[in-house]
Amino acid sequence: MRRDSYALFLLPGALAFLAVVVPFLMNTGVSFTDWQGVGSPHWSGLANYRELLHDSEFWASFRHSLFMVVAMALLPTALGLVLAAALFDYVGKHFGSRIAAVLRACFYLPQVLPVAVAGIVWSWILAPDNGSLNALLKAVGLAGWQQDWLGDPDLALYTVMGVLVWVQLGFPLVVFMAGLGRVDPQLYEAAELDGAGWWRRFRHVTLPQIRPEVYVVLTWCTIAALKVFGAVYVLTKGGPGGATDVPSYFSFTTFFEKTQVGYGSAISTVLTVIILALAVLGLKLQNRAEAT
Repeated sequence: MRRDSYALFLLPGALAFLAVVVPFLMNTGVSFTDWQGVGSPHWSGLANYRELLHDSEFWASFRHSLFMVVAMALLPTALGLVLAAALFDYVGKHFGSRIAAVLRACFYLPQVLPVAVAGIVWSWILAPDNGSLNALLKAVGLAGWQQDWLGDPDLALYTVMGVLVWVQLGFPLVVFMAGLGRVDPQLYEAAELDGAGWWRRFRHVTLPQIRPEVYVVLTWCTIAALKVFGAVYVLTKGGPGGATDVPSYFSFTTFFEKTQVGYGSAISTVLTVIILALAVLGLKLQNRAEAT
C-alpha cells in the first residue's frame, strides 16, 4: 500500500517529464527529414545539421544570443547582487524593512508583466517620431541624441539588451535577498566590529555566503537568455536586417515563414541540447558550492 502511495506522488512529475521529452524526441526525429509541414517527410539524415554548420544566419543569431546572455544573466546578476545587498544591509537597517520590501517589489514588477505588454509599452517609449524617450531628450535640450532606437541596425541590439536588463533584474534581486535572509547576522556584526565598511562586508561576507544562489540565478537566467523569444518578437521581429535575430526566433521564422520544418527542427534541437548542457553544468556547480 505504501509503495502505491509513493507512485501516486511520482505520477505528476512523470507526466510532466513525458510532456517535455515526447515532443523533443518527435522534434529531433523531424530534424532528420526534409519536410515542408505537409505531405510525407523525406528522410535526409544529417543534411540539415551539415547545412546548419555553414549557415551564416544561424551563427549570427547565435552570436546575438551571447549578447542576450550578457543582458539577461551577467548584468542582472551583478546588479541584483549589489542592489540586494544594499536593500538588505543598508536600506533595511536605516529606513526599515517595509521600505526595503516596497523597493524590492518595484524592481520585481517587470517580471510580473506579460512580455507582450512590456514589449508594446517599450516600443511606444522608443518610437522614433513620437516616442516618449526622444520627446524627453528634446525637452531637456538633447535633441541631437534622438535616435531610431529599434530601427537602427547599429543600435537595435543594444536597445533590446537594455529592455531585457530592466525585465530581468527583479528575479536575481528577489533570490539574493532571500539568500541573505539565511546568512547569520553575527557575521555582519563581527565584520563591523573589525572595522569593515559596506563594500568589504559585501565582498567577504555576502558573496561567499550566497554562492549557491549565484549559481542558481546564473543558470536560470542564462537558459532564459538562450531561449528568449517574446521580447524580440514584439520589439523588432529579429530586425532590422537580422540585427536582433536569435536562434529561437530564427527557428520560428524557418518553421512558419519559410516552411522548412525539418531545418527549423534541427535549429531548435541544437538549441535544446546547448540549454540542457548548461543546465547540467549549472547543477554541478551549485552542488559543488553547497558542498564547500
